[in-house]
Amino acid sequence: MTHDLRLTARGPVDLARMAAFLKSWPPATHDGLDDDGHLRLALVADDLEHAFGVALRQDGPDTLLATFSTDAPAHVAQVRRVLSLDLDGQQLAELGRSEPILGGLVARAPGLRPVLLGSPYEGAAWAVLSARTPAATAAGHRRRLQDEYGEAVGVQGRSLHAFPVPERLLAVESLPGVPAEKVRRLHGVAEAALDGRLRAEHLAALPGEEVVRTLKTVRGIGDFYAQLILVRALQGTDVFPTGEPRVRAALEQLAGHPLTETDVVRLTQGWSPFRGWGAFLLRTT
Repeated sequence: MTHDLRLTARGPVDLARMAAFLKSWPPATHDGLDDDGHLRLALVADDLEHAFGVALRQDGPDTLLATFSTDAPAHVAQVRRVLSLDLDGQQLAELGRSEPILGGLVARAPGLRPVLLGSPYEGAAWAVLSARTPAATAAGHRRRLQDEYGEAVGVQGRSLHAFPVPERLLAVESLPGVPAEKVRRLHGVAEAALDGRLRAEHLAALPGEEVVRTLKTVRGIGDFYAQLILVRALQGTDVFPTGEPRVRAALEQLAGHPLTETDVVRLTQGWSPFRGWGAFLLRTT
């Protein structure tokens, strides 16, 4: 039984912009907005035991109409997190008036909110797949895992495959083109998910430094990828990834001169509590 709900945010929401980002973002392995105007998502639920689907369409400048494949409040909260609907876009716009670089980023992409991976579990699996591998190749491996091991869910008249739940990922013995060590690391991700280390609720309750330490206990996850999982799967709204070259390069272009890590911290300090949103806009617009 499907469940319809209106999802409202403070400040604008542009579903078409967010869908375009998903289409261009290799970790999402997504085709973007469908020809009927819906964005369809198949997600591993936060309980990491099953998958669910949701179809979204624009229903006003700050509202999306969502049709869920099941009636579960936890799924609503997860979709709100993934699409950053709980972040205050009105407060961001006000802050942008006193922070010119941030304000310019917001102005050139109105309604574009940070779009996150479905869970820290999926973020950790992507970290393993993409390490020392071209993004397009890693996306192909991820899509193969979805198609062969992921649960199929019905989403507004269409069927989509979610990423495999941890128990199914443990069943993957080999993957064409993927070294055996990476498969073992994927199993490590699945084991960490099953023992609770990658549950979104658990990680969201920890300080940022403790989140990074916890993520680094997963086989194959070091400092760099732990930071990226924090920012790209946990709504790290006030975390700016100073070590991400693409984000720093975009900031240097807007600043008009090279920046040290100290410079980046100082320049973005005034963006708080939206440093993560600012970083997202730097790497996507």
